[in-house]
Amino acid sequence: MSNNGIPANDGNLAPEVRDEAASVSAGSTKDELGKKSARKVFSDVQGAARFPLKLPISVKSESGASTAETQNISANGVLFQMESDMPVGSRLDFTISLPANVVGAENDVQIDCRGRVVRSFEEEGRRGVGVVIDEYRFERQ
Repeated sequence: MSNNGIPANDGNLAPEVRDEAASVSAGSTKDELGKKSARKVFSDVQGAARFPLKLPISVKSESGASTAETQNISANGVLFQMESDMPVGSRLDFTISLPANVVGAENDVQIDCRGRVVRSFEEEGRRGVGVVIDEYRFERQ
């Protein structure tokens, strides 16, 4: 898929983790290093402004196809709620539908995306899933 000229994250977050671990004193425990490294990676993923948009989304993964609703969207990714579990690290394809009247077009616009799950949690009986967008393509219906 094309990403409209915007470089996609290649999925290799290891350099940032190593930089964070290198800056921790020699007396740090392995657990402290792991927690600080995880925070560094997680904060990098969340670096872009988020927009609280509730839009329909269709998700395809190794475990099958399902529908969901976005909670917020940023330039880096999307947070959505769904009924089923989606393990961290899962790769998935998903399509976000933008209604024509919202984008000022005659027809709905779809954003076909490919990404990976970086966060999965339970909230109010539903699964929250945070996904980094690696590739995307806009399509008019």
